[in-house]
Amino acid sequence: MSGSELIDIYDRGGRRTGKVMQRANAFLEEGQYMLYVLAVIQNLEGKFLITRRALDKHWAAGNWEVTGGGVRAGEASGEAIVREVGEECGLDVSAQPLVPIFRYENVDLPRGDNYLVDIYHFHLDFSPADVTLQRAEAIDFRLVGWDDIEQLNQRGSFLHFERVRQALAAEGVL
Repeated sequence: MSGSELIDIYDRGGRRTGKVMQRANAFLEEGQYMLYVLAVIQNLEGKFLITRRALDKHWAAGNWEVTGGGVRAGEASGEAIVREVGEECGLDVSAQPLVPIFRYENVDLPRGDNYLVDIYHFHLDFSPADVTLQRAEAIDFRLVGWDDIEQLNQRGSFLHFERVRQALAAEGVL
């Protein structure tokens, strides 16, 4: 992701405000949000695809997570999740329903770090051989059960756990 990447600014309802900023310089005021997407991907056996963040990441290096990233300027949430999944793990979700199962909001006014996150849940027919990691983003992956994700969370090494759990609970999966 380039420091000069442009992002749309959204209101609390997830509507574009018409304002565009560079992601690297974005300091968001009250009522302004960036938009991120996360993909919970399960194979036909019900195992979850998780990836381990690159060790040189400035935030949460080496932690486990589900695939995701930032929505670029002019890009819809569904377009972003297709791009992010393709870039980060080499899977194609474009034929899947591109409807988020959950959205959450984070407000951190002192840091200007306000964002909305759309969480998607995909069921795909894939094997480990189909996964191709973008090494700048992730250094490893696993196909695991929910209990494995809970254990990683208990060790403090799984990102977004509570929000992913809430999304899957809202969908009736957990």
